[in-house]
Amino acid sequence: MTFDAEDKLCWCSPKTGKILKDVLAGHRLTKEEGIFLLNAKGRDVLAIASAADLKREEKKGPYVTYVRNQNLNFTNNCINSCGFCSFCRKPGATDLFTLERDEITAKVNLAKKRKVTEICSVGGLHPDFDADSYISILSLIKKTAPDIHIHAHNPMEVWYGAEKSKISTIEMLTRMRKAGLGSMCGTAAEILVDDIRKKICPGKIYTQTWERIIREAHSLGIKTTATIMYGHTESPCDVIEHLDILRNIQDDTGGFLEFVPLSFVHKNTPIYMAGKARAGATGREDILMTAVSRLYLDNFDNIQVSWVKTGRKLAQVLLMSGGNDLGGTMYEESISKEAGASDTEYLSPTDMERIVKDCGRKLVQRTTLYEST
Repeated sequence: MTFDAEDKLCWCSPKTGKILKDVLAGHRLTKEEGIFLLNAKGRDVLAIASAADLKREEKKGPYVTYVRNQNLNFTNNCINSCGFCSFCRKPGATDLFTLERDEITAKVNLAKKRKVTEICSVGGLHPDFDADSYISILSLIKKTAPDIHIHAHNPMEVWYGAEKSKISTIEMLTRMRKAGLGSMCGTAAEILVDDIRKKICPGKIYTQTWERIIREAHSLGIKTTATIMYGHTESPCDVIEHLDILRNIQDDTGGFLEFVPLSFVHKNTPIYMAGKARAGATGREDILMTAVSRLYLDNFDNIQVSWVKTGRKLAQVLLMSGGNDLGGTMYEESISKEAGASDTEYLSPTDMERIVKDCGRKLVQRTTLYEST
């Protein structure tokens, strides 16, 4: 592919044009350059999105991928009180739930009927759960649907289960893999800057612990995703610090399957209602988050667009700003819905096809591990 940056980027600011010309020629962005790009305004935003789209095309061609998946929310009982979460409940709440084994089996059997290839098991930190609790859920899913990939849990749940059972996190991961875990969620990352974590999720593990558990998973051959939640209290400096941690891990392990920017859904969250967070990301911030991620994370093949968080129309714009994956069909999404997101329950491949075709791209179904189906 040839690209005359001086001609194509003549309508953006000289500094932005210089950075984009360099990165398209193979330069690895520095932290300072990443922060500068995240602060872009006006036409520079579109120039950055265009450069990211070229990088996306270079890595992934004209394809947009998706996975046919179903969520399994096994409990909303959680000891934590994260400021951005409207999903968790405390004992005594009228809508508190923890699924029984027969209820989990019924949901897994429904997934089989829907011909999903992935079950994403997510829930809270139940006060009575330990390592065996999480592992028994994995075993039950695997026994009921041995051919469905289990994408589940995250470093916080791994740490919690290990702590409750007084075992190491690497032993917890080893047991989870043996029970049927196919890949692990890279959630509970939020912002990997401890000063921000203390404000929005003080009960969660520190950045260093999250990174250690991710590296342990990769060392065992357990692939993971990577996420960021933005649009609340963080700065561009915090975002780049987060991306830099992910880039360094990927340099060392190659264990990340994808990067998933998660735009903060603010409406019903405690931190927003208390006046301690802004009202989510703007459209400009959403575009720059996807685009700068594509340019900064030069060792990631896949940047996912979360239609659940941004809505379907903006998701289409993000596919033209460096994104190459639409995530999943997402049956039974509850967490974003509780926070105030709308239209979160299901996105059919037919609707995905319309979005993707209108971008001039081709929709392709994939597995969780980004293999063709």
